[in-house]
Amino acid sequence: MGNLHRVVVLALDGVYPFELGIPSRVFGAAAGLYEVLTCSVDGRPVRTNADFSVTVEHGPEVLRTADTVLLPPFDTSLLSRELPAGVAEVLGSVPTGARLVSICTGAFVLAGAGLLDGRSATTHWALAETFRSWFPQVVLDPDVLFVDDGDVLTSAGAAAGVDVCLHLVRKDHGAAVANQVARACVVPPWRDGGQAQYIERPVPEATSHGTSATRQWALENLHDPLTLGELADHARMSLRTFARRFSEEVGLSPGRWLIQQRVARARHLLESTDLAVDDIAGQVGFATGASLRQHMHTAIGVSPLAYRRTFRGTAAAPPEAANV
Repeated sequence: MGNLHRVVVLALDGVYPFELGIPSRVFGAAAGLYEVLTCSVDGRPVRTNADFSVTVEHGPEVLRTADTVLLPPFDTSLLSRELPAGVAEVLGSVPTGARLVSICTGAFVLAGAGLLDGRSATTHWALAETFRSWFPQVVLDPDVLFVDDGDVLTSAGAAAGVDVCLHLVRKDHGAAVANQVARACVVPPWRDGGQAQYIERPVPEATSHGTSATRQWALENLHDPLTLGELADHARMSLRTFARRFSEEVGLSPGRWLIQQRVARARHLLESTDLAVDDIAGQVGFATGASLRQHMHTAIGVSPLAYRRTFRGTAAAPPEAANV
C-alpha cells in the first residue's frame, strides 16, 4: 500500500453525499494506483446536507500522509468567510508538495485558508459573486469546469468533480488509464477544463436538427482540415446557425472543440504507437509537427516527446527528438 498515491478526502459538516463519493469511485476504479481515505476534522461522524450522517474511518492525522487532499463541497447555507472550526489547523498539517483539490464550495475553504491567493481558481457559477467579494485576491474564472493551477486544482459543482478527478488520473497515468476508469464509471472520458460550466440551452429542442451527427463525422475525419464551412454543410445549416447551435450543445466553439479532439487523439497515439510526431500531426489534422507541439503545449504544458516519455517510460528519445 505504501507505493500507492494516497488521496485523503476531508469531509466537513454539511457535505454533499454525491460529491463525497466521487474520489473513491473515480480513483478507486484505477485499480492498484491510488488509495482513498476519508477523514473529518475530529474523526467523528459528519452530518451531510441530506437526512443522514456519515461515519468516517479516519481522523485528521491521515492528512499528514496525503499525496493529494480533496475538499468536497458542503451546503451553501454554511458558507462563511471564516473557516469552519478546526479546519485551519488540520490543513496546516498537509505536507508541503501535496496536491490540493476542491469541488464546488470546497474552493471557499482553500481561499479562506489563503491557499488560493494570487492563483487562478473556479467554483460553482452561482456562487461567483459571493466568492469574488470575499476573496478578491483570487483570480476567479467562474465559466469553466475546472482550473489546473499545478499543485492546486479547483472545480465547479457535481459532475465537474468527476471531470477534475479524471483529469488527475490522466495527468498521473495517461489517457489509456483515464479512459478505462471512465468506462468503469460509465462517464464521458474527457471534458476539457475550459469548457463552459453553464450552458443556457444545453439540450436542443426536440424538433431541432442538432450537431451530434456532424461531430461524429468530424471525429471520423480528423485527418482532414475540416473548415467551419464544411462542418456547417454537413449539418445542412448556415454558418451562423451551425456555430450557434454547436456552442449551445457542446459549450465550446467548433474550432476549439476540434483542437481539443485533435490533441486528445494525438495523446492517444503518443501513448500507444511509435509514430513520429510529424506523422501523428498528419493523422490528427494538424498541418505540421510544429502545430501539434504548439497546441499540446497550450493544452497540457509539455511537448509531444516529453508526454510520450512520461506515459511510455521510453529510455531513449525517438529519432525525431531534435524537433522538440
